[in-house]
Amino acid sequence: MNTGPVEVFRARVAKHAALADPARLRIVDLLTLGDLSPTELQAELGMPSNLLSHHLRALEGAGLTTRHRSEADKRRSYIRLTAGALEGLVPGAEQGARRVLFVCTRNSARSQLAVALWNQVSEIPSTSAGTHPADRIAPGAIEVARRHGVALADLPPRRLDEVADHEDFVVTVCDNAHEEIPHLSGIHWSVPDPLRLNTEDAFEGAFADIARRISDLAPRLHAA
Repeated sequence: MNTGPVEVFRARVAKHAALADPARLRIVDLLTLGDLSPTELQAELGMPSNLLSHHLRALEGAGLTTRHRSEADKRRSYIRLTAGALEGLVPGAEQGARRVLFVCTRNSARSQLAVALWNQVSEIPSTSAGTHPADRIAPGAIEVARRHGVALADLPPRRLDEVADHEDFVVTVCDNAHEEIPHLSGIHWSVPDPLRLNTEDAFEGAFADIARRISDLAPRLHAA
């Protein structure tokens, strides 16, 4: 998967390198709350002025901070975070997608829940399928969706070869399906099968796992 233009990637590396120092990370933590003068930072950190200057130069060099003169005392300056300073720091590649296809073995629980959750956070179309579809959606999946106010699609389990398109962004949400279709490119989420235990806790665990992963993925996909 493409990580983006080289220069953008290098800028991210520079920011991570600057933030790897505990003192500089602490400075950025403080600046997320508001602008501070070097004197105020020095008092907060208990740091000699020459060492603080070194860290501020490193942060400015990485494009994380800027400084400007006070409108009151012109001898005073304030340090602030640059606009978008922290954007792109969370690791993850961006990619375009026409449709997201969630796949599990029986298309009766995890993949169905994934579609419902995806539709809440993204406008990119999504659907689901199974390598060996069941006759119906698992009652446990219906119940956990109801408890969380999530609407499942009004579609029965379907076969993968009836649904898949070569332009789909494929997400396998069970190990069996992932290992059965190694030829199908995409990403994999190793979500435990809630039907093995078939308990409320098992379905709640699968729901939470999928919801978290979708929250992480959705901002990284854009409509192709």
